[in-house]
Amino acid sequence: MKKFIDKIKFSPVFRKLVVFINSHFPVYMAKRRQKLYFNKEFDVNNPQDLNEKILWLSLFTDTSEWTRLTDKYAVREYVKECGLEDILIPLYGHWDDPKKIEWDKLPKSFVLKSNNGASANTVKIVRDKDTLDIPKVTEEMGEWLTHKIGMETTEFHYLGIKPCLIAEKLLKNDATLNNISKTLIDYKIWCFNGKVSEIWTCTNRTLDGADVATFDLEWNYHPEGSVFNHDYRQQGVLVPKPLNLDEMIKVAEKLSKPFPVVRVDLYNISGKIYFGEMTFTSNGGTMDFYTHKHLMELGQQIDLSGCKKDRVNRPRIIQ
Repeated sequence: MKKFIDKIKFSPVFRKLVVFINSHFPVYMAKRRQKLYFNKEFDVNNPQDLNEKILWLSLFTDTSEWTRLTDKYAVREYVKECGLEDILIPLYGHWDDPKKIEWDKLPKSFVLKSNNGASANTVKIVRDKDTLDIPKVTEEMGEWLTHKIGMETTEFHYLGIKPCLIAEKLLKNDATLNNISKTLIDYKIWCFNGKVSEIWTCTNRTLDGADVATFDLEWNYHPEGSVFNHDYRQQGVLVPKPLNLDEMIKVAEKLSKPFPVVRVDLYNISGKIYFGEMTFTSNGGTMDFYTHKHLMELGQQIDLSGCKKDRVNRPRIIQ
């Protein structure tokens, strides 16, 4: 069924239909997606697993703060508010128009990304600026800014982000970890009601997928909760436990404290922790890389009793 969905979902006509129905009947579309992906009914009055609770929050609660913290530029201010300015990746600049970028003022290597991107498709790693086709990249980034995420899912908080571009320092793994990952190791930390539950590491990440592994807080490996496929492959060589794991957990819990569910993504370079992003709707609430049992286990850790049901603040689309 998933292959069928993947085959038709990129059809222009189909996507226009989805956008129309989703904008008018988001609860209905959320139920249909759960049925198509997992062949199960989504009881919006009694969400149980991780996907369902993420969807419930996105459909029925005020997600205006999600908008600010999903914005890869605006979230920097929140990190500062939490007293964690030292974990921010050095910023070289931000622009609302790629034609305004002063390329001569940027260093030889850096990372370009859109502030409202939700995938690697809106990130460009520049290792040598002198080899960059600037006109081509400028055109590509202009397209990034016109793409509106959230139109086809319940991720309405993306629609309130005013698009811009940012340039950050290019981080690199320790040389000792190059045998594990050719790309920057991503520590994705699941937090529920301000407490860390588990850490999901991603290595060798490309547009074709990533090698992944789940660890508990003692860094014990737990493959039994994962569903490995061509997008999410089982790590051949596991990421070693960071020496400052306790500090990473403290950082994640401080950032996640106000929220029932959020994934805090961090990097760790030679013991130096860097902030990546905060994700409130992983895979749009259709995570199929975890087993049903594990999704239920994670969902049962989330307490929604303090959440006020209120959808009056759904973000409008920023033009």
